[in-house]
Amino acid sequence: MTAAQTTKDAGASTPSRWFVAAPVIGFVVSVAHLAWEASHGGIKSHHLLNDANLPAISNSWGLLALPLLGAVASYVLRRRSSTNPQAPRQALAPFCGALAVGLALSIAFQLDWSEVTSGLFLALLLSGTVLRTYRAEYGFGFVLGMTFVFGSVLPTLVAGVAGGLSAVAHFAVYPGVAAAYRRLRAVSA
Repeated sequence: MTAAQTTKDAGASTPSRWFVAAPVIGFVVSVAHLAWEASHGGIKSHHLLNDANLPAISNSWGLLALPLLGAVASYVLRRRSSTNPQAPRQALAPFCGALAVGLALSIAFQLDWSEVTSGLFLALLLSGTVLRTYRAEYGFGFVLGMTFVFGSVLPTLVAGVAGGLSAVAHFAVYPGVAAAYRRLRAVSA
């Protein structure tokens, strides 16, 4: 085996380690969150829409949700990197941005800054019309950022709604508007 092959093989295994890291990080964060809650009065449950009349979801589900989100993000990124070797590097900024938004939303909620919380939530939804927030790295970062305040199940639902709106914008609305524009230009020409 030549030195070039050894270097190539070492470089090929590095991304694989990163792909394994996402589910492991999700599991470690979930365990740390649940251990902290268990040692501070018990594992919490959160009502949907913060309404006591709606069902409550235990934070224990985070042991399944967060590692699963990490595995999905890792799988999607691995598939994307098979055609684009720069995909892991390109996914880092969206992951960090979504993590920052999740942390900011959690902090604003904890400090009872309702105007800031509402503004951030609206910005989260609107950003999906410009950014491709339906991608897995956005969802994983967002949920990871909100886990210590809300658990990981409710943020997963929020990320699913925001990602769904983003997917509709990018796969249905924008192509539909572009097709209508092309038809109008063809008719007027």
